Amino acid sequence: MKQTIEKPATIQNQSSKKGLLDGVLFPSDIRHFNDDELKQLAGEVRDHMVEAVSKTGGHLGAGLGVVELTVALHAIFDTPNDRIIWDVGHQAYPHKILTGRKDKMHTLRKKDGLSGFTKRSESEYDPFGAAHSSTSISAGLGMAAARDLANLNGAEDDKDVIAVIGDGAMSAGMAYEALNNAGAHTIKGKKSRLIVILNDNEMSIASPVGAMSRHLTNIVSSNPYISAREVGKRITDVLPTPLRKAAKRIEENARAALGGGSLFEEMGFYYIGPVDGHNLDHLLPILRNVKHSDQEGPILIHVVTQKGYGYAPAENSKDKMHGVKKFDVVTGTQVKTKINAPSYTNVFAQGLINAAKADDKIVAITAAMPSGTGLDKFQYEFPERTFDVGIAEQHAVTFAAGMATEGYKPFVAIYSTFLQRAYDQIVHDVAIQNLPVRFGIDRAGLVGADGQTHAGAFDVAYLGCLPNFVIMAASDETELTNMVATAAAYNDGPIALRYPRGEGTGVDIPDTPEIIEIGKGRMIQSGSKLAILSFGARLEECKKAANMLEDKLGFTITLADARFSKPLDKDLIRDLVKKHDALITIEEGSSGGFGASVLEFLSADGLLDKGLKVRTMTLPDLFQDQAAPDEQYDEAGLNAKHIATLASSLM
Repeated sequence: MKQTIEKPATIQNQSSKKGLLDGVLFPSDIRHFNDDELKQLAGEVRDHMVEAVSKTGGHLGAGLGVVELTVALHAIFDTPNDRIIWDVGHQAYPHKILTGRKDKMHTLRKKDGLSGFTKRSESEYDPFGAAHSSTSISAGLGMAAARDLANLNGAEDDKDVIAVIGDGAMSAGMAYEALNNAGAHTIKGKKSRLIVILNDNEMSIASPVGAMSRHLTNIVSSNPYISAREVGKRITDVLPTPLRKAAKRIEENARAALGGGSLFEEMGFYYIGPVDGHNLDHLLPILRNVKHSDQEGPILIHVVTQKGYGYAPAENSKDKMHGVKKFDVVTGTQVKTKINAPSYTNVFAQGLINAAKADDKIVAITAAMPSGTGLDKFQYEFPERTFDVGIAEQHAVTFAAGMATEGYKPFVAIYSTFLQRAYDQIVHDVAIQNLPVRFGIDRAGLVGADGQTHAGAFDVAYLGCLPNFVIMAASDETELTNMVATAAAYNDGPIALRYPRGEGTGVDIPDTPEIIEIGKGRMIQSGSKLAILSFGARLEECKKAANMLEDKLGFTITLADARFSKPLDKDLIRDLVKKHDALITIEEGSSGGFGASVLEFLSADGLLDKGLKVRTMTLPDLFQDQAAPDEQYDEAGLNAKHIATLASSLM
């Protein structure tokens, strides 16, 4: 039998209770609140977050699910001295509201505004920056170990370290590596105290979470019980083996009746839970007990929450309004933006579906991002040929390698920034064995509001140095469709196709795609004196720059689409160099990528010895903050006006 999570007052009927949040600037302002006031505050925080995100867009559902937990943590723990680490950071908006950033929420994810994730440079209440998942326990254990070492050297540091991690993030191997280490970690024979809160929002509250469970869990989290349990352990350790095993079974069965946790217990954690994460009458006493306990070693509190909780449109949404655009607060209806062309993600998905209809060996793999990569559409068509492996990019790549050894044609669709997490597997399990794994690299280039942590800046550089790899970049929807078909037909080793976030250019998509010759670029227009060689989606800006230059200089420049960063179209490059006085390369990637490969080839081929002027245009050598895409590319110096300015300086 399952219970329904206790519901809060709705957005509409909380209006009469407004007022507490107005006087809250920092967590210290809420530590004198009684429990009823904390409940009221939670409602006001929820209202404030919904109102702010309705105007800015962003991640909503995850934050709604941790409002009560956030209020409880900041009310009981001495932040920022005590460290709270929010895994990923999707759920950190309530945390921002309570930590001095309430009045800046309207700048969320905008240029010069608040980051959509936690960020050390933004606030002392953000002890660790995040945006990729599953790092919180590792970082927290590092902080706890640093505290313990400081105490060995005479410091009197009693800070608590709390890592809040979701059940989705727990699907990544790194989280289990950290749990394993935390359970066994000691300094001078003493286990480090670390509090891990498992925010489980994928299941309903099971029957043990009721009045009796609340009472029992409160007892289990209390200092007398913990002390008695440790004494019991020491006693049973000296018992004969049969009696020791029997005593252990009795204790395990008793704890199982309270909700389980045997996995975490076996890993060395003291397990408490499950706890209703929306009921402050449950949360507050347990967190107080844990805060004031003398428990040595790591503690795991299993908190059950609901994404989108407390806001009906989010609760009723299939994705719990995880990531939203601007929306109407009353209805939850998101503001529709005018769409001029299909997104590159959807073009990739449709191209893959078409290829899979003709080839039953094609399979698709995603690491917990089916909708973000378009593979939800592929899954609708081919449910048995779609594999979502969870937040486990390393596993996804080696899983694909295994399928490739058996004659299948795996397409691994992953954001560029997340593919970084699987680099060793790309090198060792794919490239060295020269396995035909296809990589669909989404979000290649800058990504706007998601900022520096999600920018796809480095994949050309980190893949280009690997033997056996083929690397393509699409300049428009037609080229992306052709590249999907090319990757499907290619069986001589690993191949990657990269494409940006957002809408395409509006070109017609061919019914029958072209198989592109590997390493073969294409001419866009022929001219004289100056050539621009574009790799990827900056081609449209190059075309605009070419028109500007023709008006200014009085002659037509040459424009080419490289298509491939590896292998380079050496014949095309030689021809461009032979017929022009200057060459500019441009790409949506970091230095060390396409332009560097062109320069290396020109040097080796002796083509730099004749006074040729060559310039490379790349993303700048810094991590760019969030802003609108056009603002980001303007800051990066990769828009048409920047291309035209550089070209003019070479003439």
